[in-house]
Formats: sequence, structure tokens, C-alpha cells
Amino acid sequence: MIDLYYWTTPNGHKVSIFLEETGLDYTIHPVNIGKGEQFDPAFLKIAPNNRIPAIVDQDPADGGAAIPLFESGAILLYLADKTGKLIPQSLRGRNAALQWLFWQMGGLGPMAGQNHHFSQYAPEKIPYAIDRYVNETARLYAVMDKRLGEAAYLAGDDYSIADIAAYPWVVPYERQGQDLADFPNLQRWFDAIAARPAVQRAYAKAEEINPSKPMSDDEKKVLFGQDAETVRKH
Repeated sequence: MIDLYYWTTPNGHKVSIFLEETGLDYTIHPVNIGKGEQFDPAFLKIAPNNRIPAIVDQDPADGGAAIPLFESGAILLYLADKTGKLIPQSLRGRNAALQWLFWQMGGLGPMAGQNHHFSQYAPEKIPYAIDRYVNETARLYAVMDKRLGEAAYLAGDDYSIADIAAYPWVVPYERQGQDLADFPNLQRWFDAIAARPAVQRAYAKAEEINPSKPMSDDEKKVLFGQDAETVRKH
């Protein structure tokens, strides 16, 4: 029913976790972003931003043609609405989930991503940049910690797409220069999600597709050497 175009990144994990949680039929199509497979013309028809994840729903609710979709937050929202699962149905609950989903999309993901880049991958270690993004990641962790001192999950009492979106960006907390012992409410939430069978299945599939290993120099060139001309020539 769902074709998932995926690689083993935090944004990719969001969608595989949702699909495992809900039991939707899906097929994974690996897109090795270190080898440049995100520039394949067939993939670009689905995801013009040349980023994973993307999906094609072969059985949309309106009974019409298959629906392609890119951007992980949009995909989570689409699938939650399709299934009626992992998003509150009340007006207030739904919007609580949406605000934390967009918080992740606009804050935690981009800031932690820059943290990873400057602390782990940049050829030149720039102290200002590293400090900037490590500190901002810590601030965002503190925002989550404060919220999770008020509620079991980001949107309230129930696990939702907001948690699914945020969790994969907390998994590499050590690489982000963070210690979860400094954020006890976040630690409690993190451990609870890590123990979920669907989450464990999603990460097991990731390891099968792309066993953990250091990124090669060639892969770094593909991932970090893109500009406007990269888009134009594909």
C-alpha cells in the first residue's frame, strides 16, 4: 500500500517507526544518499528536494491515483490522518500534536543536524559553530525536558506523531554533546519510546539496510557538496 523511499537517517526513521506502529503494509525502497541515489530522475519526480524520506500511497482514501509525498512532517501528518492513529482527534489535542511536530521540523531537526555537521563532519573544526549548535541543541532538549515534566508525551497523555518526529533526533544525543542525565524528564520519555517494539523493529530494519559505519570521504562530498547547480543539472 505504501512505498517508502528511505535511508537510515533520523528523518527516515520517523516514517518507518510510524509504519511499524500502525501496521500499514509498506515496501522499503532504499535510497543510498551517500552514493547519490537521491538524484535518480524517478526519485526526483516524487521528491523534488532530493531528500529522503518520501512515500507513494498506492491506495489513497479518495480512491484516485497514487499520491506521492515528500517531507517527513507532511508524511507523518498524512499517514496519521489516513489511519486515524497517533494523532489526537480532539481540536485541542490535534493542535498540541501539530505544534510539537512543527517545533521538531523547524527547530530540533535543523539545529541538531547542524550540530552533527560542525562537530562530526566538517573538515575544519570551528569552535564558534560547534558551540553555537551544541548550546542550541541543549536549549531545545531543555524545552522538551520542561514539557515532559508536565505531560507523559509531547502532545499530552498519549504517544503521537510529535514524539515519533522528535525521538530519532535524540537518539544520537552523545554525538550532539548532550547527556540525558541532565534532562531527567526527557530521559524517562526517551527510554519509554526506545522500549516500544515497533521502534525496535524500525531500527533493526535500518541496521539491515545500512549497517553502522563511518562516512567515507566520497559520501561526504556527495552529501555536503551540493549547491544550486546540483539541483539544475539533475
